[in-house]
This record gives sequence, structure tokens and C-alpha cells, in this order.
Amino acid sequence: MLRSYSGMVNALGEYLRARRALIRPADAGLRVIGVRRTPGLRREEVATLAGISADYYLRLEQGRDRNPSPQVLAALARVFQLDATATAHLLSLTGGGPRPVARRSRREQVPAGLRQLLDVVGLPAFVENRHFDVLAVNTLAAALSPAIRVGENRMRSVFLDPAERDLHVDWDALLGGMVASFRASIGTESADPRVTELVGELSLASEEFRHLWARHDVKAPTGGEVRMNHPVVGPLTLRREKLQSDGLILALYHAEPGSPTAAALSLLASLSVPASLLES
Repeated sequence: MLRSYSGMVNALGEYLRARRALIRPADAGLRVIGVRRTPGLRREEVATLAGISADYYLRLEQGRDRNPSPQVLAALARVFQLDATATAHLLSLTGGGPRPVARRSRREQVPAGLRQLLDVVGLPAFVENRHFDVLAVNTLAAALSPAIRVGENRMRSVFLDPAERDLHVDWDALLGGMVASFRASIGTESADPRVTELVGELSLASEEFRHLWARHDVKAPTGGEVRMNHPVVGPLTLRREKLQSDGLILALYHAEPGSPTAAALSLLASLSVPASLLES
């Protein structure tokens, strides 16, 4: 079962098929006549819209041609309505030849300056690597969600921990955004043992993950609104920011000054037992 996620199959073809299935004919300006059994666009329709032959597009999906020109890729990105991040991902899938299996790297170390920032920032904050493994977390972040802890993986927590589902209000959006950000974070290195292990585990344990992974959505990690129902301080409307630092990701939550959520965060901080910063 894990072979389809290992990166050893036709990654370009998988991506093209997934995106083709998600574009409705009406969104592509096509008139639908009769009953369609094919979800999304037909191969012939994609080829016509991209200005290439149907036989050539079929070869791309089947992996018989893995080096299309930049012009062809740009046309396909337009047909599939890809944004800049997803287009860059599409281009990265044609790097040529199979990629060597990445070795498991040594455990990342959080720089001293970044650890100090977590201590003094006064906001819920933590550091994760590109696999979304938590490497360091401050006391307020742990109080916000006990699942944010060193050694835990945020993907695993969100999909498999029932407490996370109870905490987050916009659950479906959270899941979709996290999977798309994970794909952007790992890029084309899906043969990395850590990626294979995590994707395999989640695929076996979560139907929601299998569905979202098969979509091949790609979205750069960005900030956004997060709504929570905290068991201690009640409803929260937060902003989450994700900042890159030395190959790591600094995630932090903040509230609008003077808002009820800001007051609730202050209360949560006063209730939290001070503790030394946990790190890798």
C-alpha cells in the first residue's frame, strides 16, 4: 500500500491525474452535455485546453514522457488553475530521473537565539521541522494545546488525537490546509524515510488523510485565522503565523489587542505553571 506514496512511482502522472479530477468542466469553460462518468476533466479536454495532443498528454499521465517543456507545464498549470506555489511544485516533479532515497538526517537542533525567543515572546509559540515534528515549545503553547509537545508530530496529532478535533472549530479547513502545507514543505523528497513512515502511518489510520493526500494539493505554510474552543478559557479567535528560520519553522499564535481572545490568552498565561523550555 505504501508504494503509491514512496515517490518511486510516476509522481508527475499522479499529480496530473489528481488535479484533472478536481477541475469541473464548467470551471474550465466547457459545456456539459449528458451524463459524465469521469470526475473532473477528460484527458482529451485537458489536452485541447492546453494546446497539446491527446496522445502526448496520455504519455505524461502514464509516465512515458517525464520531461515536458516549460511551455507545456505552464499551459497545464493554467488549465488546472494552479497558483504560484502549486505551479512550482508541478515544475519540481520533472527534475529528471528517480531521486535517491534521502537518508534520515540527525535530529535538528534549535538555535539558542530561537529558544530564547520562545521564552520571551509572551505568545504561544513552538518550533517544528519540515516534517512538522515539534522540536521546541513554550509553556503558553503547551497550555493552548497539550498535543503541541516536543517529539510529537503535528500531522499525527491533528489527524489522530481526538482532543485536537474537539479543540479546533474549523476542523475540515485545518486538515486540508495542513496536508497541502506538508506537501509544500517536503517538496519532491517523498522518498525520505521520515516522510514514507509518516504518510504510511496516517494512510492506514485515517480515511480523511487518505482522501486529502490523494488530492495532491500544495500550499506554502502561511498565516491564517484559527478558531478554538479551549476547555479552560473558552472560545478563541487567533492568528497563526509560520516563519522560516534556519531551515526550521517558527509557529506562533496571537490575538487582536484588546479583544476577548487577548484577555483569554492573558488568563491562560496566568494559569499556566512556569516551566523551562523543552527542546530537542
